[in-house]
Amino acid sequence: MFGFNRAKKSMIAAAATAAGAAAALLTAPGAVAAPQPIVGGTTTTASAYPYVMQITDSSQNQFCGGTLVSATKVVTAAHCLVDETAGSIRVVGGRTYLNGTNGTVARASKIWIHPSYNSSTMTSDVAVITLATSMPYTTASYVSASQTGVYAAGTTARIIGWGTTSSGGSSSNQLRTATVPIVANSVCGSSSSYGSEFVASSMVCAGYSSGGVDTCQGDSGGPLMIGGVLAGIVSWGYGCADAQYPGIYTRLTTFSNTVATQIAS
Repeated sequence: MFGFNRAKKSMIAAAATAAGAAAALLTAPGAVAAPQPIVGGTTTTASAYPYVMQITDSSQNQFCGGTLVSATKVVTAAHCLVDETAGSIRVVGGRTYLNGTNGTVARASKIWIHPSYNSSTMTSDVAVITLATSMPYTTASYVSASQTGVYAAGTTARIIGWGTTSSGGSSSNQLRTATVPIVANSVCGSSSSYGSEFVASSMVCAGYSSGGVDTCQGDSGGPLMIGGVLAGIVSWGYGCADAQYPGIYTRLTTFSNTVATQIAS
């Protein structure tokens, strides 16, 4: 899964490993995992995807991704922010390279984490950051609660982030992107995949049956775009780009109304 966000997922993966689950569980940023970039993708630029934000510490070290949905609101994963405060993070926009100095750096004035977020089950893995100053970039629209049809199996989705390009590898200095197909709930919830750990009401899977393309550590919190609209958030998974374990994303339609309230506040 993507960069730092899924990196925290990796941490969750470590917990899963300890429990005897698949060796490298990549969980979204707030799930205690390590940073990771997109596996099997290609390099791109911030100008191509201006709504993709870096979430960093106060020294601008990126650990998760996020999506700008209004000038002062960023949607990301709850697991990215569970141990953070508004004062401990920064949001960086318009910066293609992690080691760059261009773009816009904004402080946060508020962090909202879904009250039902569960770090053990990774359900309700969604959060909204309110920025102290506006970002001058094009925003992304997001799905409404009624648009559940966007998750039809086989639908092409786009993933974008700075995560590692292999499980446990190094983060990508340049923004990367790839496309992956949505995977049926019955497949992700089967005994040969995630089984009961996959909660269809809160999660959606995306990836190829053969593996090879996925988000990874460091991608956590970043976007899953379907038809140019934000439909999911990089959350967690076992390893990265593994054939039996596609990436798991927060199913945004489930939380759209609640998120919309936060965006309007």
